[in-house]
Amino acid sequence: MTTENLDVRDFERSQKQADSADVMHDETLVSEAKHAADAEQQMTLLRAIKLYPKAISWSVLLSSTLIMEGYDLALLGSLYASPVFNKKFGSYNAATGKWAVSAAWQSGLSNGARAGEIFGLIFAGWISDRYGYKVTTISSLILMILFIFVLFFAPNIQVLVVGEILCGIPWGAFQSVTPAYASEVAPVVLRPYLTTFINMCWVIGQFFAAAVNKGSVTRSDDWAYRIPFGVQWVWPLPILAGLIFAPESPWWHVRHGNREAAKASLLRLTSRNDPTFNADETIAMIEHTNELEKRMKAGLTYRDCFRGIDLRRTEIVVGIWLVQTLGGQNLMGYFAYFLTQAGLDASNSFSLSMGQYALGMVGTAGSWFLMSRVGRRTIHFSGLCCQLLILIIVGSLSFSGTNGSVWAIGAMLIVFTFVYDFTVGPVTYSLISELSSTRLKAKTIVLARAGYNASNIFVNVMTNYQLSSTAWNWGARSAFFWAGTCLLSAVWVFFRLPEPKGRTYAELDLLFEHQVSARKFAGTKIDPFSHELGDGLKSVSTEVKQDKELE
Repeated sequence: MTTENLDVRDFERSQKQADSADVMHDETLVSEAKHAADAEQQMTLLRAIKLYPKAISWSVLLSSTLIMEGYDLALLGSLYASPVFNKKFGSYNAATGKWAVSAAWQSGLSNGARAGEIFGLIFAGWISDRYGYKVTTISSLILMILFIFVLFFAPNIQVLVVGEILCGIPWGAFQSVTPAYASEVAPVVLRPYLTTFINMCWVIGQFFAAAVNKGSVTRSDDWAYRIPFGVQWVWPLPILAGLIFAPESPWWHVRHGNREAAKASLLRLTSRNDPTFNADETIAMIEHTNELEKRMKAGLTYRDCFRGIDLRRTEIVVGIWLVQTLGGQNLMGYFAYFLTQAGLDASNSFSLSMGQYALGMVGTAGSWFLMSRVGRRTIHFSGLCCQLLILIIVGSLSFSGTNGSVWAIGAMLIVFTFVYDFTVGPVTYSLISELSSTRLKAKTIVLARAGYNASNIFVNVMTNYQLSSTAWNWGARSAFFWAGTCLLSAVWVFFRLPEPKGRTYAELDLLFEHQVSARKFAGTKIDPFSHELGDGLKSVSTEVKQDKELE
């Protein structure tokens, strides 16, 4: 690279920094941004619903894409309890006198989807930054419609694995786009509700998987498993028809320097003719936060996620999603299969699965009430502690070996589902969307979800071998293993997970910039609208400095 090129790049960088400084010292913009931020933090839930009904609708529509992923991943665990599916894609086990898909192929099917999702996440991280969330989701839905054909007409288990890998690509895209979009189109008070609705979509998909399996498990032909696969075509078409008219995130337009398009999107997300709402002030707040983050970091690449203050943010977001895989909740997806292995009739196991997921929906709805009163950190940590206790009980019940203990284990797994969907499950989506910076949100979520999927490959292999009658055949004793990983997860959460409840993105940026301890986030006062960045923490107590020295 020549000296002339270096000089040009240095000039462009200094020009951008000067422009950023001009924005940060623009009295009118700062004043409007502060007014909008104060209005957001004082906004009640009812007021937010009246002002942002369109944002709620568009976010719900986009999030519903994850019904498909929840459906298919729960479907696989349920199909392993289907006699026709096992005979078509499995092998005969002379010891048990039954047809079964081997633990190796079960791992291949589950991990094929996870591997595809990693490719989809990487694809979505680049496409969404370049072309927006809307284009990314529409293109992924078209791919989803095409790839379902592979699952539906799969003649053998090898082709079925290929189908799972291909379907995983659009699922990965949905995973990264939905929390980012939900967190950017809504004000602070609505953010936890819209982001945690993503977990509700997962549970809805799981419920439908159990319901469809229950209706088709009694069939003796290929339609016993083809009907469940074919039902996946129900979701993409209506979602695609709606998304064509969806507005893009105003934050995305601001990041691309298009203020007018950002304002137009914001107006399409809010109620018309509301005299108390000022769109220009909200756009000013978005611009102020964007420029604040530009002053804290140099770029928008994946490498920037591991630099400076964003390294800590990336670690936290990745860690939160890893905790989701290591807390024992993998046993929920294998509920029907687990009970069948324990001797329960396949039809009855699907009935219990439906009850399990219905309770999960109730739990997710209950979490909305909980989050309005309790911090995200408290909910998450308490949920993990409850999961740990339930896993120990499940493992202990396995030593009984009676029919009553089998039903007790099933009951405890149902309670586990409720606890998970009341605490850890939904609040995770709120945390990952709030704790990542707005400029690196898409890429941070991609990295975190890719880590989640990679971790799930390990979890799926372990679970399949633990529960399979052709492998280790641990049965309910598997719960002890996951109790250990759940304990480690709880320790990490206690020391590393901060509390973002009620904070604007600008406030969170400064809390991370000043390296405030995770346990001090909630009690730290901060002013993101001071002219000098160093003045942002004027009212922070000396305890923060002591924490920084200790850490």
